[in-house]
Amino acid sequence: MTRRDFLASATALTLPSVAAAQDVIKLRIAPVTLDIGLKHTVRTIAYNGQVPGPLFRWKEGQNVTIEVTNDSDEADLVHWHGFHIPPEVDGAMEEGTPMVEAHATQRYQFTVTPSGTRWYHSHMGDGHNFRRGTYTGQFGMAIVKGKYEPGAYDQDIPIVLHEWEPSLVGEEPAYKLQTINSKMLGAGEPVKVKTGQKVLFRILNASATLTHRIALAGHTLTVITLDGNAVATPRAVLMVELGPGERADCIVDMKAPGVWIMGETRDAQRLAGMGIVIEYAGATGPARWVRPAVHPWDYTEFGAVRTVAQPDATVRLEFKSVGEHGWSINGKSWPNTDPIMVKAGGRYRLIFDNQSSMDHPVHLHRHNFELTKVVGKPTGGVFKDVVMVPGWKAVEVELIADHPGPSLFHCHHQFHMDMGFMTLLQYT
Repeated sequence: MTRRDFLASATALTLPSVAAAQDVIKLRIAPVTLDIGLKHTVRTIAYNGQVPGPLFRWKEGQNVTIEVTNDSDEADLVHWHGFHIPPEVDGAMEEGTPMVEAHATQRYQFTVTPSGTRWYHSHMGDGHNFRRGTYTGQFGMAIVKGKYEPGAYDQDIPIVLHEWEPSLVGEEPAYKLQTINSKMLGAGEPVKVKTGQKVLFRILNASATLTHRIALAGHTLTVITLDGNAVATPRAVLMVELGPGERADCIVDMKAPGVWIMGETRDAQRLAGMGIVIEYAGATGPARWVRPAVHPWDYTEFGAVRTVAQPDATVRLEFKSVGEHGWSINGKSWPNTDPIMVKAGGRYRLIFDNQSSMDHPVHLHRHNFELTKVVGKPTGGVFKDVVMVPGWKAVEVELIADHPGPSLFHCHHQFHMDMGFMTLLQYT
């Protein structure tokens, strides 16, 4: 049974009526031919004819109305990733958000919260169909200003990672081409900076399936937020490692004049296009790449050891492969998975137990969770909505059940999600 078959068997749902708004944001889903540079074009689906989609800058608490028109030939819907909004507008049909049917229009209305670097993307998939969902150009960044601000900086630069032309190679999708901000390394305009500036790079991994390791040659990156949430201990690193759906806000002190490459630390991915040129004012010459020293990515470096109170309940979620490509949670695959049951206001310890050799970026809609133990190391003060669970390892998190309504839990690796790695968190 596909995701759409499952929803088609349920009672039809409609959005609440939306009052007329003075400013309605319009998103149009439609096919586009995208020039990614170096004589490469890709045929994909995008928002408003551009990739990434429009960059939204909102204030926390702002009420927004978004009108989505689907000019593609298949139903789709937009997920507002990292937002704490009602399930009927969150953008997951499993939660009850109505699909935007082909050549139809749907309106979303919600109050923007929480502050931080958020994003939006298609939440459709269909097994082995690599022309839908997060494989396409349907993604964009949303920056929500609010009670948390990352301090003083001179420039605010989105860095959005993606790959193109996927095909199934063995057990996983593989890609021919890769881009940052829809351009291959060597194409498009460089990011222009000045000596002495502080630049905030908001790095979003909008990949359907790949983890990326990003460095800025000749510089360090001070990580101040993960998934849009301030970390307990900001720390300078040589590279950031982000699974699909993860974000990192990094401050860089621009004090090494020259022309540099920000890109994948792995040669094959950078040579496939995963890079962008960072150019200081007055600097000339070819862009330089310097491989950073090897340093393992560790969430706990950004946390702080703290005493963790006993939760109201502990829930273990065991992830295993099933058959050739399938995945299960506690022995069952979607749509037959058991829901995660919680009570409003309760505190829960979730144990993500990865009983497979593959890493899994697991995502919970409409909530943040706090990392409490990562591969045996206790931590606190790191709040995320996607966490990478390494192969054959476990990660423990604490969840406050503070957003009643169904919330989707799934692997943000699109192929794993489509192959059964999904369940719902339900409130009693």
